[in-house]
Amino acid sequence: MNRPFINRLEIQAVFESPGQPDQEQIQSWVDAALAGFNRDTEIVVRIVDEQESARLNEQYRHKHGPTNILSFPFEAPPNIELDLLGDLVVCAPVLKKEALEQQKALADHWAHIIVHGVLHLLGYDHIDETEAELMENKEIAILNTLNIKNPYIPVTEL
Repeated sequence: MNRPFINRLEIQAVFESPGQPDQEQIQSWVDAALAGFNRDTEIVVRIVDEQESARLNEQYRHKHGPTNILSFPFEAPPNIELDLLGDLVVCAPVLKKEALEQQKALADHWAHIIVHGVLHLLGYDHIDETEAELMENKEIAILNTLNIKNPYIPVTEL
């Protein structure tokens, strides 16, 4: 009999805001993104303010200002086996601002961004159009399992 795979999650909430998801919600989104990934995993999700996000975005991506999520895949040294997939750094104020601008439920936007980040940890990217389409289709399918609408369809203004 096959044992179930375990997705361990550590939350580092160094910033807190209304509407921020709890451990259980984030775990459900991570589990949905990792469905079919047949190994134990460990992911750290750090929830930060705009200052920390901007600093990390500048340091690691050489881009100015905060961003919604940064993904840091972990690569183990040769001959070392660890379950760590990597770290996600989520900027809660940016997510809140984006959800308002895009007229999306904040929880749905959080789910999308967490799924997006986990897919980056698994090696998905959106550097070119083909990769972006593949990654977006994967996100849409995962979010559909969570009863969340396609995040790439813009809400029309009334």
